[in-house]
Amino acid sequence: MANINYNKIEFLKSAAYYKNLPEDKGIEVAFAGRSNAGKSSALNTLTNRKNLAKTSSKPGKTQHINLFRLDKQRILVDLPGYGFSKVNRAEKKRWEAELTRYLGERQCLRGIVLVMDIRHPLTELDQTMVDFARSTGRDLHIILSKSDKLKKGKIAATVLKVKKDLKDDSINITVQAFSSLNGTGLKELKQQLDFWYTEDKPQADSPATD
Repeated sequence: MANINYNKIEFLKSAAYYKNLPEDKGIEVAFAGRSNAGKSSALNTLTNRKNLAKTSSKPGKTQHINLFRLDKQRILVDLPGYGFSKVNRAEKKRWEAELTRYLGERQCLRGIVLVMDIRHPLTELDQTMVDFARSTGRDLHIILSKSDKLKKGKIAATVLKVKKDLKDDSINITVQAFSSLNGTGLKELKQQLDFWYTEDKPQADSPATD
């Protein structure tokens, strides 16, 4: 299993369109999530950077496919947040089209980290993303962010319910609680990413701790 230093991550490229992405090779892992669910904060916590991914109280901050290099073979991808209704309609449609193409066609994409607010998991838009991952055979690792907002018992109950609601044999789906504020779940997230970033395509279930 890979043992990656996420602190050494470097910005590679920002692409408004799928056609502008780097060559489809190596291993990519993408972070996706509903706007303002905590995706950018999770990326910053993972890499121990304050501004690797832009954070804002205004949803829809990430408007391009942003790629970051971990090493010559491994890329981490920050995808546009989905579901923000106040952006220009044409721009929103473009985001959705590019996101759909990336998730459906990118051969080097190994898995998707789907970020959900633990207080509002599995919204209709989140479920759409899960269904799309199933249709494309993409493995999912769901992090329920902002877990510091809930008490321990509620956190455990929410994780259990999401697992139950998403029980499916067609793809690997793992679930964990996460907090960018206190670092809860950071170790488990790194375990999952390390697993996906192994050189050989994984055939067994993910070893990530939920």
